Amino acid sequence: MIGLTSPGFIGLSSHRRNARLPACGRAIVQADIVYLHINQEKAMSAAIVGWAHTPFGKQDTETVESLIVRVATDALVDAGITADQVDEIVLGHFNAGFSAQDFTASLVLQADPALRFKPATRVENACATGSAAVHQGVRAIKAGAAKVVLVVGVEQMTTTPGPEIGKNLLKASYLAQESDVQGGFAGVFGKIASSYFQRHGDQSDALAMIAAKNHKNGVDNPYAQMRKDLGYAFCRDESEKNPYVAGPLKRTDCSLVSDGAAALVLADEETAKTMRRAVGFRGMAHVQDFLPLSRRDILKFEAGARAWQQALANAGVALDDLSFVETHDCFTIAELLEYEAMGLTKEGDGARAIKEGWTQKDGKLPVNVSGGLKAKGHPIGATGVSMHVLSAMQLVGEAPEGMQVKDARLGGIFNMGGAAVANYVSVLERVK
Repeated sequence: MIGLTSPGFIGLSSHRRNARLPACGRAIVQADIVYLHINQEKAMSAAIVGWAHTPFGKQDTETVESLIVRVATDALVDAGITADQVDEIVLGHFNAGFSAQDFTASLVLQADPALRFKPATRVENACATGSAAVHQGVRAIKAGAAKVVLVVGVEQMTTTPGPEIGKNLLKASYLAQESDVQGGFAGVFGKIASSYFQRHGDQSDALAMIAAKNHKNGVDNPYAQMRKDLGYAFCRDESEKNPYVAGPLKRTDCSLVSDGAAALVLADEETAKTMRRAVGFRGMAHVQDFLPLSRRDILKFEAGARAWQQALANAGVALDDLSFVETHDCFTIAELLEYEAMGLTKEGDGARAIKEGWTQKDGKLPVNVSGGLKAKGHPIGATGVSMHVLSAMQLVGEAPEGMQVKDARLGGIFNMGGAAVANYVSVLERVK
């Protein structure tokens, strides 16, 4: 009996995974267990070879369809790929009631008649929907099912009345137990923040510093919804313009309701070599956790930590090797917990990373130089694709002026669905 146990290995056990192997790989037979090591450089790999990104914000003149068509068209042009060369389409679209038009996968075909008859699939995994689409596209290429995949992420949220927005977002929680949480998803993270404060002390200063950092970074991002440096004092103090929203979270602790889209073109290794530039996936991981908050210690983001560990191990790098990280700051308390989940600090000590300047643009590990969800906006289905696009731009030196990380070599991405339920990590590097 032979089963898949990890990338590059086949067997019933991981007992011999660390054994020395020659470059060509070898099989190790022990009793009834077969271990087969396959060189990762020989495996089918995928690379990002083109992209497109709309500004995020209130897009009154756009529709879900027009946003999809716009970025799909622009991404193909950017990659130098014609529509007939696309083998597969993956759309990330959360929806959950935001758009009256559902069954949106085929709307991508509106971008070009040559996309007609291509396989198109919509994927959804709450706020990690965009990364779910990216990872799905990468898997299609790794499986040899496609050479070129067009990935699109989209959401239009601002046309929905305010109370309905909260109800739609709360659908990403466990309604059997959490439907009565006041304040929608802000209420969920407000409870998480209150619990964190009780266990580790008041972290209001740290949360305000995270908000101020991300808003300052967002000034240099032409795609960001809010390009204004609010400053620490404004983010720290309660005011008429910055009231408490849920628990200890104020308005400046919450990401923005937004419209927008992003797209990228994935290609296999052979095709990527012919492109003008390419960004490869050095490591990837997806870890899913229980949906009910009651079934886990929500202050540990354990599945997120596992995703980081797996992706870094697959990439053969350590967190210190990364040039920057784009992480899922749907709320400032989420970014604080993600410092701990990625291993930047120990549990309960996340505030140290922001207070000592580690995650500033010029720190030892810049986090959210794009402004993050906090300043950029959070159109649910587009967010994960946006993270991959902006990270790819960093790695090829094409990030907007003022946003570029000097000598960026490796980028880490963490995109989270729900309260650390769906956890996706990508480690990217330039390969051409």
